[in-house]
Amino acid sequence: MDWVQVYDPLGSPFWSTLLASLPVVALLGLLAGGVDAPKSALAGLLAALAVAVFGFGMPSSAAGAAALYGAGFGLLPIGWIVVAAVFLFQLTVHTGQFEVVKRSVAALSPDRRVQALLIAFCFGTFIEGAAGFGTPVAICAALLIGLGFNPLYAAGLALIANTSPVAFGALGTPIITLAKISGLDEMALCQMAGRQLPFFSLIVPAWLVAVMSGWRGVVGAWPAIVVCGGTFAALQFVTANFVGPALVDVVGGLGSLLVLAIMLRFWQPKVVWRFPDEPPAAGPAAQPPLTPRQVVHAWMPWVFLSVLVFLWGWPSVKSTLNGGTDKAPNALAGISRFAWPVPGLHHRVYRAAPVAPVAEGSDRSAEPEKAVFEAAWLGSTGTGIFLAAILTAFWLRIAPREFVRQFGRTLHDMRWALFTIACMLALAFTTKYSGTDATLGLAFTRTGVLYPFFAPLLGWLGVALTGSDTSSNALFGSLQRITAEQLGLNPVLIVASNSTGGVMGKMIDAQSIVVAAVATGQKGGEGKILRFVFLHSVVLAALVGLLTLVQAYLLPWMIPG
Repeated sequence: MDWVQVYDPLGSPFWSTLLASLPVVALLGLLAGGVDAPKSALAGLLAALAVAVFGFGMPSSAAGAAALYGAGFGLLPIGWIVVAAVFLFQLTVHTGQFEVVKRSVAALSPDRRVQALLIAFCFGTFIEGAAGFGTPVAICAALLIGLGFNPLYAAGLALIANTSPVAFGALGTPIITLAKISGLDEMALCQMAGRQLPFFSLIVPAWLVAVMSGWRGVVGAWPAIVVCGGTFAALQFVTANFVGPALVDVVGGLGSLLVLAIMLRFWQPKVVWRFPDEPPAAGPAAQPPLTPRQVVHAWMPWVFLSVLVFLWGWPSVKSTLNGGTDKAPNALAGISRFAWPVPGLHHRVYRAAPVAPVAEGSDRSAEPEKAVFEAAWLGSTGTGIFLAAILTAFWLRIAPREFVRQFGRTLHDMRWALFTIACMLALAFTTKYSGTDATLGLAFTRTGVLYPFFAPLLGWLGVALTGSDTSSNALFGSLQRITAEQLGLNPVLIVASNSTGGVMGKMIDAQSIVVAAVATGQKGGEGKILRFVFLHSVVLAALVGLLTLVQAYLLPWMIPG
């Protein structure tokens, strides 16, 4: 039986919006209040199911199917990515090679501010561009904790850094998806994002350093901040405006990493900054210098990871691994990827106006919502990372029995984290298919001339709910265009701002919080991490809103076409 979403079940926009917000408020409120993540996630999921069924009239079978669909997506691909990344890190720690990695980074600079720029921002941007979907947070948080960073700061810095690159993550997937959903030109949206995010690529490195060491720390490290942020912002602008969305982060991340590393051969902060509760950096006499061979040997696992993550993200490689296309299947077709329509949900739910275009005289969208669970086990980024772990085992001469033991230990350590991620995604999918996310989004569309300020906040809300800029764009892209055209605003600016504002919600989505907690060994510390980053997320999203407002009314020449 078909079901059409209802966005104002209580006959009052205010009360319906309040009802729709209950699951999110329950989840974030419990996390912030110190309740551990598994219990908070389960409570949020139960609240989402109750609101969907009893508040918005969703059939209970469809609501249950949506929750199971989301839980499955939480485990594959997201949970698999996190498990594989943590496993590879554990192998390098077990063999002692990560100690060499730590010393090689310290050789570039013992200053924690510079190390955060190198790992969290530059390297994290490259990983975001190649893979996305939580991969950079898992890897960079683990690297920072391994380097000796305070666990809370390792998690928080990895989350804050994973913002301005996100719109071009996974080889441009969010922008490409946004173009398909909104019907606007892909290059125009790419250019618009490339005329907003470079401002924040300049800000975020300084923001990272300020969070660690205050504004005095920014003054002491400003040359590194300018070179790091300036290089990435320039490459981001040029690539987005003249090439396209696919390689923006890959080029920008590698370019800023290389330029900053070269700069550090000629410049170092006058005062080495380290966390107040850690000992001073060991001097040259305390440890013998590393040989180039030692450094290369220790870094090879991360080279394997970078190369394979990039290959797994490349569209032609991913298509090949997933069995080719329907028109041109290859030998892996039907083996490397399985797809199952979700019973009770697939093609059963319809969106309604104004969230989706509807035919004249109809109360529903032309096409029902798809719900197809895809198990692309070979083409998943997690499989690429796991292959890097296998190559690492050969490279570091880890015995097969020890390899299996370490993998079993990783799975055991992450069992509750995987449960939490499954619950988080189950909640997100329940809100998506019940329409409660759209009810929350519609609240922003009632702001009239101030809508350019609130349009990015709608994207921010979407990412906070779904954990993905791509999902937020798929969710709200059409609504953003409809609202922009109704208000006489430029749809390219408004639709693009859904993605550029959305990136600031990446640091507070529950999925990313859990991934960061797992990577830094902070079991039960999700609430502390959320409190650490929440205000930064809100302020940065508001700044995107202000920029969009200025571009809409004062600087319209910045809008392409």
